[in-house]
Amino acid sequence: MYSMTGFGKGSAEFNGISLSAEISSVNRKQLELRISAPAEFSPFEPLARKLVGEAVSRGAVQLRINCVSNTGLAAQNSINTDLLSSLIKAAQSIRRASGLDENVNVEELMLIPGVVSSSSIDTDSSGAKEAYEKAIKIALAEYQNMRKNEGDALKRDLEARESLLESLVAEIEPLTAKINEGIKARLLDKLAAEKIPILPDDERLLKEVLFYADKSDVTEEITRLHSHFEQFRRFLGEQKPVGRNLDFLMQELFREITTLGNKANSPTISPLVVAFKSESEKLREQIQNVE
Repeated sequence: MYSMTGFGKGSAEFNGISLSAEISSVNRKQLELRISAPAEFSPFEPLARKLVGEAVSRGAVQLRINCVSNTGLAAQNSINTDLLSSLIKAAQSIRRASGLDENVNVEELMLIPGVVSSSSIDTDSSGAKEAYEKAIKIALAEYQNMRKNEGDALKRDLEARESLLESLVAEIEPLTAKINEGIKARLLDKLAAEKIPILPDDERLLKEVLFYADKSDVTEEITRLHSHFEQFRRFLGEQKPVGRNLDFLMQELFREITTLGNKANSPTISPLVVAFKSESEKLREQIQNVE
């Protein structure tokens, strides 16, 4: 199991240039990869996307590529001021038309390919692509290791929370056997309050009890809950990304416990149903961190 958050850094050299790659991520339902790199490395972007895509299935991922000369000086950059100015004017015009202020994040615009270039970088030279790939792979290995460690901690927490939900269902289950008795008692109390005579062998009363008992039977919901718990534990043992599956399973658990609570309508069961919902919401929040 992997967490969706992590960080990794790698570096490599070519032709007197030290190339570094940094990768970080936060939670997101789908995979969203943003790459920030000198324009000269644009031809290598498909390679970067392939490498990251093979390692990550979802999350907002940021990959940064930087270059520094071996003398310790940053690679010489040049800014296309005409292009940057036109982008700023276009952004201001759009914000103005949308009723927003005209403040524009220039740093964000400078990430657009073609705005900033590094004249001292020759990516056509031998070893450039190899160094680019090596730096990213080293960063990915460190990033994956961090995500795995966090994932292991998440797995232990999810196991403990799932176990708590099972214990709540274990408390609810024997109480459901008394639902029929409660229904009968409530019906008899209502009839007595209305001063309606009751015969011990009244078939109509028996039919009414059976009818409401059938509507309040929660055997199916209990069975489904146990099945979902079993599936939940199975997902935790798998090596592939399971975050989406676990999230869907939590929706099913919540739906079953809600139906159970509505059908049982019992003062002894209701507090346990509320506790189950509260704990399941905490569990679902943790699952949002799982890839």
